Amino acid sequence: MVKKSIYKKKLGDKKNYVALVEVNSKNYEKTNMGLIKYFTEEENIPGVYVTLNKPFDHVKKRLSDNGVDTTVIIFIDAVTKLANGSVEKTEDCLFIGSPEKMSDISIAMDQAVNALPGKEKFIFFDSLSILLLYNQPITVARFIHFLSNKIRLWGVKGIIISLRKKKDKELINELLQFCDIEMNIGGD
Repeated sequence: MVKKSIYKKKLGDKKNYVALVEVNSKNYEKTNMGLIKYFTEEENIPGVYVTLNKPFDHVKKRLSDNGVDTTVIIFIDAVTKLANGSVEKTEDCLFIGSPEKMSDISIAMDQAVNALPGKEKFIFFDSLSILLLYNQPITVARFIHFLSNKIRLWGVKGIIISLRKKKDKELINELLQFCDIEMNIGGD
């Protein structure tokens, strides 16, 4: 199991940053949970959780079941409408049509970041790998470049999750130039 001290060691002394976290599929859920707990418990800051992978209600329940205070998180869900066709409006989630709609994701992130209280905040983007299923690599690279600059302008802590896949390595190497921190969690 990944210990919180790893996150503190890699992320703790920096005020704001963009971190690209590569994780193998075996450690994916534990890593996501560990990072969200790190921000909400150790750092005690609110944040935005962008989910392109699993529906909002599933993510929220998993976090709650693991002791995470989800009242300090605004969710952005780009999968439920795609899978279900319709959504029930909630106060803690902005629903986007699909992971293809990167401009809609960006607008929702801007709204969510500005809606959170305080100066210290985090953005958790799950996941780069899903963006690549719906968009061309060059489009994803442009979006991550744009997103990393927005994160810096907002003055927040940004985490971008990517499943470790050999076929994505070239893109990951290109994206690292836009990030301040690279973390590799778990080995294949």
